[in-house]
Amino acid sequence: MIKISNLKIPLDYNTKTLEKKVAKRLRISPERIEKLTIAKRSVDARDKRDVHFNMTILVQVGETEKRVGIPRKDNRISRVTEQLYTVTPKKLKERPIVVGCGPAGIFAALILAQAGTRPILLERGQDVDSRTKSVIKFWQTGVLDTATNVQFGEGGAGTFSDGKLKYGKMTPLKTKVLTELVEAGAPAEILYFGKPHIGTDRLKKTVKNLRSKIIGLGGEVRFNATVTEILRKDALVRGVGFVENGVYNQLSANNVILAIGHSARDTFKNLLNSGIFMEQKPFAIGVRIEHPQEMINRIQYGDFASHPALGAADYKLVVHLKKGRAVYSFCMCPGGSVVGATSEENCLVTNGMSEYRRNGRNSNSALIVTIGKEDLGSDHPLAGIEFQRRIEAAAFKAGGGGYKAPVQRLEDFLDNRTTTAFGGVEPTYRPGTEFTSLDSCLPGYVTGSLRGAIPAMDAWMPGFAYPDALLTGVETRSSSPVRITRGDTMEAIGIKGLYPCGEGAGYSGGIISAAVDGVLCAERVLGT
Repeated sequence: MIKISNLKIPLDYNTKTLEKKVAKRLRISPERIEKLTIAKRSVDARDKRDVHFNMTILVQVGETEKRVGIPRKDNRISRVTEQLYTVTPKKLKERPIVVGCGPAGIFAALILAQAGTRPILLERGQDVDSRTKSVIKFWQTGVLDTATNVQFGEGGAGTFSDGKLKYGKMTPLKTKVLTELVEAGAPAEILYFGKPHIGTDRLKKTVKNLRSKIIGLGGEVRFNATVTEILRKDALVRGVGFVENGVYNQLSANNVILAIGHSARDTFKNLLNSGIFMEQKPFAIGVRIEHPQEMINRIQYGDFASHPALGAADYKLVVHLKKGRAVYSFCMCPGGSVVGATSEENCLVTNGMSEYRRNGRNSNSALIVTIGKEDLGSDHPLAGIEFQRRIEAAAFKAGGGGYKAPVQRLEDFLDNRTTTAFGGVEPTYRPGTEFTSLDSCLPGYVTGSLRGAIPAMDAWMPGFAYPDALLTGVETRSSSPVRITRGDTMEAIGIKGLYPCGEGAGYSGGIISAAVDGVLCAERVLGT
């Protein structure tokens, strides 16, 4: 197989366009091409007068492939061999347990099921259909279910998000994850889009199909099952204790993958009290910013903004301030909504969500500021959680209760005055908003950092500091403030058979990296 990188392709391309481009680069006739596969496609909008796609393409030319000469000094062309990920059957003495049904837990359980170990997957929340009903009820009425919400339930926090699949350089592990997602119902283009996404609407179907596959392979998935303790004998895991539908149960196992997510605060506390070692880690907090999506399209793509091949534009911005903090956009959701995402009563948390078509009127992104150990005022491992909780409680109060979110026009925020009326951006947050100063719920060094960074972001992306852009508080759950420390074997420090995994354990961030970490932990269980 031959790989050709950095091919400039027009937005209105078709198969014949690609064949001609490839043939010209290889100096062969198009008729010799037997198979052509897009390996990666990204938008190049650096020159707004010439927005186009940049592609990497895999080509097969049959038995004569070895005789196709690669032009000298052309490092954009190379020969490659396809690497496939395989799961080897394995017998274990006891069925392994996976705690948590987010990306890390689902893919850990899937690999274990494909190996024939019949894993048991425990999830504190509900299945995705029941969970969706609870979440919609919260957004419509402000009635929160602390057991099942945007944070807890089948699919994890990523289910109610944009479903972005940031993965960087491809590896067989990442290809395995993406292929499984496509087979479960995700759009096929995630295999090659430079910035792939699934969308919350298609994620729901995808996670259900992954669950069915695990069960079909002999696995077991149990909802409304909150793990309260790790059973062990000396330094060996012996199982878990959990409350299922209000009844305490125990399951024995000598391998437990702990993929609890970053919001299982009660579980972190129970684990720490039982002697499991964990430590603080850096995280970030801030707000959500909303712009009209058409404005972001115009800023990013210029006169090409309405081209149907491009879809809704996104952005990524980072500013490093002189005092050492970084301010950056995170989880940018084109054509999406700002959503209520708390899991605790009387706490206000926001997140971003968009569906597959990304056809909402607004774009939104987190704008967050780095938080270090020096900001927490304590060496306690869970000090970051308490820090988050204080901010969330202050935001709940600033919103006036009922899970209404505090909001402020960008111009008013920069000038430090309270907003009295919306301008060119109407909020998408539900169940409601309240005009107030965001300084009332965020530390001064956070709001000060935002005020310092936003003009710099506007210099990089002219128009970003749109006066009517809307800031909604607060974004606090972008990553875990805790790391459940593990050693070289991926087991928890001093506890054989316990594998802290995924974003909640502090070892990943995002759907793909969490899923890959789940696969890696499953491999350790299998001894591969």
